[in-house]
Amino acid sequence: MKRFIYGLTVATSLVFATSCDEKLDELLENPNAVNAQTASPDFLLNRIQLDYQSLWYGISDRGARLTRQINQGAALYESAYTTVSTNGTWSNAYANLLADIQFLEPLAEEANLQRHLGIAKTIKAMVLFDLVDTYNDVPYSEALDPSNFNPKTDSGATIYAEGLSLLNEAAGHFAANPSTGTPNDYFYNRNYTKWVRLVNTLKLRYFLNTRLVSTSESTAGINALIAEDNMLKVGDDFVFQFGTTAADPDSRHPKFGGQYTSGGGDYQSTYYMWHMTEEKGFDDPRARYYFYRQTLTNTTNPAEQECITQLPPSQYLIGGFVYCNPGTRGYWGRDHLDPDGIPPDGLRRTAYGVYPAAGRFDNNSATPVNNPALGGRGAGIHPIMLAAYVDFMLAEAALTLGTTGTPKAYLTSGIQKHMNYVRSWSLTTTEASVINGFNPTEEFTRSVENYISYVGAEYDAAASNDARMDLIGREYWLSLFGNGMESYNLYRRTGKPGNMQPALETDPGPFIRSFLYPNNYMVTNTNAVQKPDLTQQVFWDTNPASPWIY
Repeated sequence: MKRFIYGLTVATSLVFATSCDEKLDELLENPNAVNAQTASPDFLLNRIQLDYQSLWYGISDRGARLTRQINQGAALYESAYTTVSTNGTWSNAYANLLADIQFLEPLAEEANLQRHLGIAKTIKAMVLFDLVDTYNDVPYSEALDPSNFNPKTDSGATIYAEGLSLLNEAAGHFAANPSTGTPNDYFYNRNYTKWVRLVNTLKLRYFLNTRLVSTSESTAGINALIAEDNMLKVGDDFVFQFGTTAADPDSRHPKFGGQYTSGGGDYQSTYYMWHMTEEKGFDDPRARYYFYRQTLTNTTNPAEQECITQLPPSQYLIGGFVYCNPGTRGYWGRDHLDPDGIPPDGLRRTAYGVYPAAGRFDNNSATPVNNPALGGRGAGIHPIMLAAYVDFMLAEAALTLGTTGTPKAYLTSGIQKHMNYVRSWSLTTTEASVINGFNPTEEFTRSVENYISYVGAEYDAAASNDARMDLIGREYWLSLFGNGMESYNLYRRTGKPGNMQPALETDPGPFIRSFLYPNNYMVTNTNAVQKPDLTQQVFWDTNPASPWIY
C-alpha cells in the first residue's frame, strides 16, 4: 500500500502541473490502486500506530545496548553500529510514517476526523523527536516533496520546534467539537483525556531535552506544565500491548520471541544485573520481574563462560568494576562490548523475565526457556512513556533548573510508581499465580518501602548536586528497563548514571553521541553528506565531548 500511496502523491502533482485532460486521467487511473477516494483513514491510522511501535523499538534497543541495560556484542562502538545499522529506522520514518501521515491529514480534515488528526500529529511529533535524537540534522521541509529526490537537511533545533508545534495542534484536535469518526486506538482505546496528558508529558520531555540550550524557556515551560497538573498519572501509561500469537504475523513481544522459542537470545548486562542484585547489598524488588535465571548457580565450565578463568581488564581492576558475573546466584550475562562467540549456553544464560517481555517470573524454578507456552507467552509491552517517568524527569528539572517541587520527593515518588507498575502490570499476565505464590503483596510492599528508605538516605547524604543527580539518573535508568530510548537520552543529557562499566577493550573508540546517516540515505540523495565520525552531538547535547561519557 505504501508504494501506491506514494505513487498517488507523485501522480497527483504531475497532473496538476501539466493540466492533463480528464479523459487521459481516467485512462491512467489504476482501478486497483489506493487513491484519495478509496483510501481508508482508519486503516491508515492503524498502520501509523503499528509502524510507530516498530520505529520506537529499533531506536530503544540500540539505546539499551549503549547504556548497558542489555549486552552490546561488539568490541568497538564503530563496529557495533555501521551505516547499514539504522536503514530500517530511516525507511520506516520516511517511507512509512511521515508519508502516511501526510496522506492521512487532508482526508481527515475533509471528513472532520479530529481524533484521527490528534493521534496522527502526536505520533508525527514523536517521529520528528526520534529522528533528531538519533541523527540530529535530517531532511524534513523538503523530505516529502514527490518532485524532490534529493531533499536537504533541516537543523535538529528547527525540527524539534516543529515537533512542539505539532503537539500543540494535536491537543486542539483532541478537544475539538464536533468531531466525526471513531479511530482504532491501540494505545488508549479512545480515551482522549489520556492522549492530552501524553501530549503534555511529551512537552515535558521536549523542555528537559533542550534545557542545556534554552534554560529559561525550559524552566518556564516545565513550571507551566507543573501548574497545569495534566501530565501522565497512574493509569495513563503509554504502552504498546503485544499478544500471544506465534503465527505470521507474530504478535508476541520481540524479546520473548527471540528467546523463548528455542532458547538463546540476548545476553543480559552484567553491570545492570549487578546494580539490581548486588550494588546496594540487597535485591531490587523488580529483579525477579526483569530477569529469569535458567540456573541458580554460576558455571564452572569455561567452555560455557570463558571469563571465569580470566583476569579482568586493567581498566576494570583500576575502577573496581564488576566483571564476568554479578554475584554467585546464576545471573549469567556479559560485560559491555563483549564480542565473544556463542558457546553452548542458550539454556543457561539469564533470560528476559515477565516485565516487560511477558516471559517467566523468577521463582527459583530455574528451568530452560525454550518453550513458547511458558510465562506470559509474549503478551508483553513496549513501555514508551510511563507515569513514573514523569516524576524522574521532574526530579531532574527541579535539581538542575530549580523548577517547582523537591527533587527528592519526585525521585522517591518515581521509584514507588514504577515498582508498583511493574508488579501490577505483571499480575495481568498468566504469571499472576506464580508471582503471588512466591512474592505476596505484603512482602513486595515491604521490600519497596525498604528500597525507597535506602535511596532516600543516600540522597540526604549526597554532598553535591552532581552526586544527587547521579542518584536520580541511576534510579531513572533502573526504571527504564525496556526503554533504551529514554535511557540513551538521559545518558547524553546528564552523563548519568556515572562510572559506567567500560568496554572490555582498552580503547573501544568514542561513544556514539549520534548515529551515522544510514546507507540507504547516503546512496540515494546527492545532497547527503556523511558525518565525519560518531562523536557528532545532537543540538541539545552541549556537554563535553567524549570521554565525558563512554
